[in-house]
Amino acid sequence: MMAALSAGAAAPLIHGTAADAPAPVRVGALRFGTVSWELDTIRRHGFDIAAGVKLEAVPFAASQATQVALQAGRVDITVQDCFWVSRQRSTGADWTMVPFSSAIGAVVASPSSPVREIRDIKGHRLGVAGSPLDKSWLILRAYAQKVLQLDIDHAVDKTFAPPPLLAEELAQGRIDAALTFWPFAAKAEAAGMRRLLAIEDAIEALGVPAGVSLTGYVFSEKWANANRALVRGFLAATAAAHDLLAHSDSEWETLRPLTGATSDAELRELRNYYRSGIPRQQGPADQEAAAKLYQIVAAIGGSELVGSASNLAPGTFWQAPT
Repeated sequence: MMAALSAGAAAPLIHGTAADAPAPVRVGALRFGTVSWELDTIRRHGFDIAAGVKLEAVPFAASQATQVALQAGRVDITVQDCFWVSRQRSTGADWTMVPFSSAIGAVVASPSSPVREIRDIKGHRLGVAGSPLDKSWLILRAYAQKVLQLDIDHAVDKTFAPPPLLAEELAQGRIDAALTFWPFAAKAEAAGMRRLLAIEDAIEALGVPAGVSLTGYVFSEKWANANRALVRGFLAATAAAHDLLAHSDSEWETLRPLTGATSDAELRELRNYYRSGIPRQQGPADQEAAAKLYQIVAAIGGSELVGSASNLAPGTFWQAPT
């Protein structure tokens, strides 16, 4: 009888626990990408559970795979840039984003390079990470036109390649400078390379307010409206991770294996770049700054980059319902 009573008393507790279990949020991320650092921090410290959600990190090998997974409904959230979100919205999709990072990349050169500053780039060999439509390259082209009065697309001997290959080419002296993504720029600087120009500084020189976040956590607007508590919980968890990673150096020691840092100098530079990219502002100002940069970049990238939309699509940056 006592056993039966105990079982009967325990049953409501079991059902209550199941009912109160945090709801899952599936986030697609590159296995060793910068997003994974943030997700790992959230899960290890239970920031997601404390915010009423359960983070499920879904690893992928390539950024395009995360796009496909998002569009197929295999994940709820992934990180993309505002140009992709805007182009999708202009064709009827309802993707929207909240800022993830304003860190982009930099132009770096070896100490022995003849390119001593960015103004020296004309006539030299420049490696460019990604493709001719990469936002960093388009921003650099706009910057060169406005500040250097230079058509850099024709003024340099350019090579497009993946960042790891550019790092090797730079180290071997086969290129004079490299425009690369920020994690690779951080590692290059840790190895003694010189930063000639941060793309974030180029953006500011173009008249766009500092700190604009071009990459963000992307999700369906319909899904967000139907799952407001999940979105609020997820954003609360990311804010907690941002705060910890902004102030705790010991947390970065824990993240060392995920970052791929091979030295204290590399870890330090990766940490500094990441911290500089933590979103400082969220709201209408993000959309306004991104819209201004969008028009600048769209004028150079053309329809191949933005499709038929010449302006940033309304709703690209998510506005939480009041």
